[in-house]
Amino acid sequence: MILTNIETIPGKTIVKHYGLVSGNTIRAKHIGRDIMAGFKNIFGGELKGYTELLEESRNEAVSRMVDQAKSVGANAVVNVRFSTSAIAQGAAELYAYGTAVSVE
Repeated sequence: MILTNIETIPGKTIVKHYGLVSGNTIRAKHIGRDIMAGFKNIFGGELKGYTELLEESRNEAVSRMVDQAKSVGANAVVNVRFSTSAIAQGAAELYAYGTAVSVE
């Protein structure tokens, strides 16, 4: 599966358009990560627990988007984008979406 954030794939021709595909995940904060984040807010530095949480969330959302693209017969997803939104206090959705296509 080819994934790209541009509208075309250099050297490939889009031969079929399947439409929008997406994947999402909703994640809540972990109390251990919150405690460490509190210390980092005082002393400064990267919030590694949250970095890992967001990386896991992106990977899961993309995997679900790819599964949806495969289910319609696509071999590529172009114009891939990410969006986030707050769902509840301490929980957020990460949404990945793009256009499923077949390329040659």
